[in-house]
Amino acid sequence: MRTLSTPSPALICPPNLPGFQNGRGSSTSSSSITGETVAMVHSPPPTRLTHPLIRLASRPQKEQASIERLPDHSLVHVFSFLPTNQLCRCARVCRRWYNLAWDPRLWRTIRLTGETINVDRALKVLTRRLCQDTPNVCLMLETVTVSGCRRLTDRGLYTIAQCCPELRRLEVSGCYNISNEAVFDVVSLCPNLEHLDVSGCSKVTCISLTREASIKLSPLHGKQISIRYLDMTDCFVLEDEGLHTIAAHCTQLTHLYLRRCVRLTDEGLRYLMIYCPSIKELSVSDCRFVSDFGLREIAKLESRLRYLSIAHCGRVTDVGIRYVAKYCSKLRYLNARGCEGITDHGVEYLAKNCTKLKSLDIGKCPLVSDTGLECLALNCFNLKRLSLKSCESITGQGLQIVAANCFDLQLLNVQDCEVSVEALRFVKRHCKRCVIEHTNPAFF
Repeated sequence: MRTLSTPSPALICPPNLPGFQNGRGSSTSSSSITGETVAMVHSPPPTRLTHPLIRLASRPQKEQASIERLPDHSLVHVFSFLPTNQLCRCARVCRRWYNLAWDPRLWRTIRLTGETINVDRALKVLTRRLCQDTPNVCLMLETVTVSGCRRLTDRGLYTIAQCCPELRRLEVSGCYNISNEAVFDVVSLCPNLEHLDVSGCSKVTCISLTREASIKLSPLHGKQISIRYLDMTDCFVLEDEGLHTIAAHCTQLTHLYLRRCVRLTDEGLRYLMIYCPSIKELSVSDCRFVSDFGLREIAKLESRLRYLSIAHCGRVTDVGIRYVAKYCSKLRYLNARGCEGITDHGVEYLAKNCTKLKSLDIGKCPLVSDTGLECLALNCFNLKRLSLKSCESITGQGLQIVAANCFDLQLLNVQDCEVSVEALRFVKRHCKRCVIEHTNPAFF
């Protein structure tokens, strides 16, 4: 029976949990009876300090634990480094810790991870406690991270959407039970949401302000989703029509990751460029239907594009690279690993037009040789990361030209390349801070 009318939740963990990880971002725990984290409502503990965590406080005055002498603001600072479940345990120690543990400043973020945790119940109890001072509304919570919680369902996300209108960041990667319905609830009820990570949520095929994915946003709505960062990696069911709807509703996107969305084609990228002209970072790695026509659409981003990943897009050739290089002159990062249609001509055009390039991955591009490397070295002096893994035509001569011109090189990957020990030593002499990843047993 509760002794006070103000309950507080705690996520109860066994004291000797072998798999517990420290840090703000982890809270995997399980009950010794049910094998899962249980959310419970309880009253503040009595003033008397009897909890094992502070057993030292009951000793004579001269042996009192120093932590009890800390002022409130210092304890709150210490609590700020605790993960969510440990913060709830601290609330059970004594009345003072109870009051400090529920300081609103400590509850701008909730982080829960683990496959067995009952996330839906935990979120329900936590939000109920956080809504104590403002009934039915939790105004302080801005970030919720429940990555890898496979038991999270639409019900748990609906709880967050209903109670947390100030939510700005939501990460539910790997929660494969989440559907379009839950995403609709969140984006509809949380107008300030800017960061959304639904990677690995294979049931998510659309993000919109309408329950029907096929309905486009009409001018009558007069509303847009404020999401700027969207990660839909491994959303295998996403198709061009779904991307069309996402682009029409999320026009403020600046970071978009569509890795391994294998059903997307060049048509989906065309829709994206029509509605989202502010994209700075874009990844369509392993989207096997993306071709040079898709890169022509991407090139419409022009100087706004800084990061592009087209790894393992087998239909991309020098033609697509020329489009990007010609119009996206401020490109800083390009990952074209596994694009076997890229040759020295594509690398040359890229080097002459994107001179501020800092990171380039052209591994597994067998048609790239020392000729392309020479042009790259003579134009991209700011290059810091270069991957040439499994480039069969690369030799030590090309590496030496790179090392002699790119002094700021910090990472060089030449695994499975036929390069001599002398060439690797030359690189090490000229690029002092460079880490060389190689498969030559004679070089160490």
